[in-house]
Amino acid sequence: MAERSRRTVRDLRRGNRARVLQRLYVDGPLSRQELGPATGLSSGSISNVVAELASEGLLEEAGVVDSDGGRPRTLLRIAPGGGLFVGIDIGETRVRVELFDLSLTELARTDRLLAQHGYDVERIVGHVRSGVSDVLRDAGADPRMLLGIGIGVPGIIERDAPEAVGGPGAVVHGQTIGWSAVPFERLLREAVQIPPEVPFFIDNGAKTLGQAEMWFGGGRGAGAAAVALIGSGVGASVSRGDILDEDLSNAALEWGHTTVQLRGRRCRCGSIGCLEAYAGAEAMRERWHEAGGPLPPDADDETALAALLAAAYPGPGGAPDPVAVAILDETAECLGAALADLVNLFLPERILLGGWAGLLIGPHLLPQIRRYAQEYALEHAVARTTIGLGHLGPDAVTVGAATLPLSDFLARGGTRPAPTVRPGAGVASARAAAPVRGRSAAG
Repeated sequence: MAERSRRTVRDLRRGNRARVLQRLYVDGPLSRQELGPATGLSSGSISNVVAELASEGLLEEAGVVDSDGGRPRTLLRIAPGGGLFVGIDIGETRVRVELFDLSLTELARTDRLLAQHGYDVERIVGHVRSGVSDVLRDAGADPRMLLGIGIGVPGIIERDAPEAVGGPGAVVHGQTIGWSAVPFERLLREAVQIPPEVPFFIDNGAKTLGQAEMWFGGGRGAGAAAVALIGSGVGASVSRGDILDEDLSNAALEWGHTTVQLRGRRCRCGSIGCLEAYAGAEAMRERWHEAGGPLPPDADDETALAALLAAAYPGPGGAPDPVAVAILDETAECLGAALADLVNLFLPERILLGGWAGLLIGPHLLPQIRRYAQEYALEHAVARTTIGLGHLGPDAVTVGAATLPLSDFLARGGTRPAPTVRPGAGVASARAAAPVRGRSAAG
């Protein structure tokens, strides 16, 4: 009974810490007086939690503001130096690794190109290993300050898969990139040189993009939003609920492999008529090449898409290429019809187009995409949905990947995972991995 009571008190304390940290992260800086109604905690609880978090270096003062007839109020904010996160995008053309502080300010980044070797698992694991090492070195950062590593990858993620599939840890099923039950988390845990207690968070890249836009971009404040990732391939995620809502849901969808054309083009997944076979940058390059577009045989997707857009929209004095215009119009119609499916199924308030290709074609095709979505969707549903571009640019997947460990850290009230001991490691080495905390609120 005593143990149950201790667990209850510990959980309550962690919950109070989480409410303060989450509210400061979303709405800060705030004063102690503002934190009370924002979190529902008493002034005494706020004082205790703030003092505790400040002593651990997670909060700091951020100036003072005048109050109505009373003493000036001290503002509090999350201390950027309180920890580090790594965000990684396993993209179609590169592996991008970025290091962030606790405020998600970028400290360092590095890119590893994939063009020559594609999605070879061993090589990508090596890119992640060296990339993490490089950003920590370039920023002069202590690996013991790492709070987690988030990774966005293509495909379906299976967590805690049975040993026969490659578990424990996240296993990736990426049919379009040739990954079949790849035990990615286990491979990274064995390869990346970080303290053993630092957790990995692996999820679909479209979901990490969606989470970034919901936290910091065009989805913020929406009760329900869909975010489309358009690159060489196509994906999407749907989010419901405020980012501080316990019922928040954020699900990745294999939207690129929904059918937009019966007996249509062959998709790289093996099926026919998929959205990705029309709206992905790889498919647009192939269609432009098949139509006789002036492309070098070794042109990559980014070069080809830029050439296609330049042919269709040549600028003042130029004549649009009718073949390029027709290809892009078909792309816009396929995207509009597929977005109409999202509207009819999920009733989102907002739809955002992101990904490097989505941001490239969006300024040209968005009016057509909206028009086609209105033609294919239910009238009442689409009337309450806005369709626009993502706000965070091509780095959004990496930022979103970093929000995976950040979200977990905030939910745990700023507590670190307990050190674990890898096979062959002693207890002393696990203890040595834990950083020494105890900085003041002034840093």
